Amino acid sequence: MSHHWLLTGAAGFIGYHLAERLLKAGDTVVGFDNVNDYYDPALKRGRLAQLAVHKGFRFIEGDLADRAAVEALFAAHRFDGVVHLAAQAGVRYSLTNPHSYTSSNLVGFTHILEGCRHAQITHLVFASSSSVYGANAKQPFSESDGVDHPLSLYAASKKANELMAHTYASLYGLPVTGLRFFTVYGPWGRPDMSPFLFVSRILRGEPIQVFNHGHHRRDFTYVDDIVEGIVRVLALPPKANPAWDALQPDAATSAAPYAIYNIGNGNPENLIDYIHAIEAACGKKAVMEMLPLQPGDVADTYADTRRLRAATGYAPSTPMPEGIRRFVNWYRSYYDI
Repeated sequence: MSHHWLLTGAAGFIGYHLAERLLKAGDTVVGFDNVNDYYDPALKRGRLAQLAVHKGFRFIEGDLADRAAVEALFAAHRFDGVVHLAAQAGVRYSLTNPHSYTSSNLVGFTHILEGCRHAQITHLVFASSSSVYGANAKQPFSESDGVDHPLSLYAASKKANELMAHTYASLYGLPVTGLRFFTVYGPWGRPDMSPFLFVSRILRGEPIQVFNHGHHRRDFTYVDDIVEGIVRVLALPPKANPAWDALQPDAATSAAPYAIYNIGNGNPENLIDYIHAIEAACGKKAVMEMLPLQPGDVADTYADTRRLRAATGYAPSTPMPEGIRRFVNWYRSYYDI
């Protein structure tokens, strides 16, 4: 049976790939996005052009911070579910543009929660982030770990989203699932993220900036694996956990219909090995400019994905070198290199 989805952030990287997957499955999708200039809007328009060939896709350009626009969106449609991926992204950008995060990630999310509440949406799935783990040193990161020490305003806004979502699940019975994404990459990726930055500079023969002197480890996750996980979660609205204990509270579940899952590869890679895979795919060696750890950055990310695997059977299947090869092939094709 087909479904009718609201997908915010449809012009974004993950949003585009998820929309393609849902549309090819026969569902209909209303995409909502403000197509801002945080990075080149032409790339966002390019994604939307790919989606426009599907008759089940409708795009509405608007801003989440515009309460009237979001209310009109919910008034005009009866959605079977909502996937909220729109947000002001980027850790380093939050150091110099904090107001973008409060407007989009806090005010905008409030409007989505209110829309879902009044429309009696049966499942809201929203994007959180691995950045919420902040100063946590225990690896791998588990959903049951505390996330009380964020290292950037972006991370703080994502933790706030989780708290806001739980409040609506508790007060109004809104089934809500938060997904903590871990370093997603792949074709049509974001130009502010390392694969895009590294490939573009290596192909031009320019040096790449390697932070923390290359000692990062990242749970690089190919976008198709992420989308597979989202689709599985969409079919699994959370229920109240009858075993939830207020004296020993588990942050991943609740007495309300609320759930949090890590969604990542579960196999962190050294940054240097990742760069070597990019070099191999590009057929060129990188000139590396070694730099210290940047403010707001986390040294390592490593997802414990056992909860998601147990609930949905989620199992990422794309090896990092293969994912990098696909990204480089897309990049060469898109920019005609």
